[in-house]
Amino acid sequence: MKQRRVVPVIAAGLAIGLSLAGCGGGAKVEDGGGGSKGGGGGTVNIAINPWVGYEASAAVVSELLEKELGYKVQKKNLKEEVAWQGFESGEVDVIIENWGHPDLKKKYIEQKKVAAVAGSTGNKGVIGWYVPSWMESKYPGITDWKNLNKYASVFKTSESGGKGQLLFGDPSYVSNEKALITNLKLDYKVVVGGSEATLIKSAQQSESQQKPLLFYFWDPHWLFSKIKLSRVKLPPYTEGCDADPKKVACDYPEMDLDKIVSTKFAGSGGKAYQLVKSFTWTNEDQNGVANDMTNNSMTAEQAAKKWIDANKSKWQAWIPK
Repeated sequence: MKQRRVVPVIAAGLAIGLSLAGCGGGAKVEDGGGGSKGGGGGTVNIAINPWVGYEASAAVVSELLEKELGYKVQKKNLKEEVAWQGFESGEVDVIIENWGHPDLKKKYIEQKKVAAVAGSTGNKGVIGWYVPSWMESKYPGITDWKNLNKYASVFKTSESGGKGQLLFGDPSYVSNEKALITNLKLDYKVVVGGSEATLIKSAQQSESQQKPLLFYFWDPHWLFSKIKLSRVKLPPYTEGCDADPKKVACDYPEMDLDKIVSTKFAGSGGKAYQLVKSFTWTNEDQNGVANDMTNNSMTAEQAAKKWIDANKSKWQAWIPK
């Protein structure tokens, strides 16, 4: 995500031995620590990237690792790129939801050989530009990028410098926005809100106050069950159209989200690795847990337990014999 994904509900516990420099994802993971043992009773280090859907997946996997297999789980709040550095230092065993990142896969999987893909999460990820659906009737053609300049003044804010505002979230998220604006010759400016929480609050205010909003967002997300959102149609994605970050002039692709693990964990993680590899669920599953965490005053552990209690037939298939 998305270097997807949350200020409001991030799990507690910063990684020991980690140095985080700012929120742009450029910090380094220092050497030392981490790793997991091959049998029950070992420790599994799971990175927690900053969006609630990710944390929902991590919460369910963590609960099963601890309660069903007897492992200890250490959650580490890390931006996406920093989490990948943890594979090399040994401080991260699992990234439970990866949104593409071919550059990081090439570096850590193909070149350094410290990480490996552990299969699909079952979630389909879509990043895009969205407007609240009420805007479609008031501003005809608003969901066609070719009409965005006509409506640029509608989206002007005090922060957008006379241009239309495109609201962005956490600065560590995957982003083609500046390139898209330049290459499509759009009279807009990216304004960084700073977090997933800001995007959600802005969408809710837009809905309740009928205030125009164009913003970067993604699915799966529980917000789609609360507010009707319409995706802006950018030039369609074709294979390789985003190969050069500076020349991107196409939409984001739909992604089959996957899990990434350290090669050490894949080789010696035992039943913990088998569970992580077997874990797969739907966007609806994830959105339900994320919604409970965000809107129903549940902790990540409580929301995970609720889902586990209601879906025994699903998760039992993930438990290694």
